[in-house]
Amino acid sequence: MTEVVRIVARVTGQVQVSAGGVYGLGYHVAWCSKYRWPVLAGRVAARCRDLIRAQASEYNWRIVVVEIMPDHMRLLVKAHPSGSPFPIGSQFKELTSRWLRPEFPRRPTPWSRSYSAATVGAAETVRRYSGTQNERLWREGRAR
Repeated sequence: MTEVVRIVARVTGQVQVSAGGVYGLGYHVAWCSKYRWPVLAGRVAARCRDLIRAQASEYNWRIVVVEIMPDHMRLLVKAHPSGSPFPIGSQFKELTSRWLRPEFPRRPTPWSRSYSAATVGAAETVRRYSGTQNERLWREGRAR
């Protein structure tokens, strides 16, 4: 690993390294059940959690947190930079809806039409990293 990768890895603790760079993108995705009905409990919640973990492993996304409440769900997902919050949120909703409806036919349609997606950043990490740039000895030797 290069010096920069080591610094970023030490500061963030949770970065992923690829051939083109180092990244640590996290997305907070949340969605509600239709009409906020409390349908996510017991076996439905357990099955939903299993489906989400299976979907994440298929796309090499890392699930950091899964929070399932009776009327809504929240995820914190670490993904590759080529992914965006839109397909991540919509694929989780689509997959769980497709599998939950036949398995639990007496339950209403599980999800509302919308969801919320936001990036969770490493603003503090960037601030710390950029604040230490002048402390690097190799910079002083190359400065002109």
